[in-house]
Amino acid sequence: MRFVIVTGMSGAGKSTALKMLEDIGYFCVDNLPLLLIRKFAELTYKQSIDVNNIALGVDIRSGQALSELEHVLEDLIASGFQYEILFLDASDSVLVKRYKETRRNHPLALEGRVDQGIEEERNKLNFLKKQADYIIDTSQLLTRELKSELDNIFVKNEGYNNLFITVLSFGFKYGIPSDADLVFDVRFLPNPYYIDELKPKTGNEQAIQDYVMGFEVAGQFLNKLEDMIRFLIPNYIAEGKNQLVIAIGCTGGKHRSVTLANKLFERLTTNKEFGLKVEHRDIQKDAIRKSI
Repeated sequence: MRFVIVTGMSGAGKSTALKMLEDIGYFCVDNLPLLLIRKFAELTYKQSIDVNNIALGVDIRSGQALSELEHVLEDLIASGFQYEILFLDASDSVLVKRYKETRRNHPLALEGRVDQGIEEERNKLNFLKKQADYIIDTSQLLTRELKSELDNIFVKNEGYNNLFITVLSFGFKYGIPSDADLVFDVRFLPNPYYIDELKPKTGNEQAIQDYVMGFEVAGQFLNKLEDMIRFLIPNYIAEGKNQLVIAIGCTGGKHRSVTLANKLFERLTTNKEFGLKVEHRDIQKDAIRKSI
């Protein structure tokens, strides 16, 4: 039996994660009073409750009692009860945006600013994040991608190193992505934009990929980029980083950057030590601007 404590920042997707775990057969309980966790564990491990796997939601709503959780968890270990901690996180800017979009009040900022509530919450939950077995940063994740990550951990039982990588193409004329950790400029490559039959196509199409990668310098750049990223990844994992955005930019974000982002993504998929996705931020913006 797996006993999973699901916790994390308000707005990071804890409720969604609990629902997904429920869908794959977990018995889920949200916001159980902390003093009842020990008794609940006893009942489940003794099979007094007929369940196979348990997911228990714990978060800042526990209020002042949250400070007692560390002692509760120590007591569980001392009593021989095994548990795992899943921590859902997201960047401050994403959390603020989510709160503004839903018009909800942060539980620690009922009469103040959301960012102040988030800062206070991070401080209160820091001990849980340090103990977490799995940290999933949902800043860049779609719902289906979060489900895939949970399936990998709790259904397929695959190894998980808490790092999720987004390879992101973009156009410099639309601005550098604010959440980018690493930014690479591929505007030195020949531009398909100036070839009439290639101009309307994108880097998702074979004709553009053949053109861009047909230049030796493109292959050299990709090899050096892959080598550097593979060097950095284990060091980021060791440092505790859980979200890495690799941004590759060209002028409009439609041809060269899309091609190189796709190629880097293909090469990194051979490694199962981290989550991975590719995203093209500006691939359709040129067509949208022309239609206006």
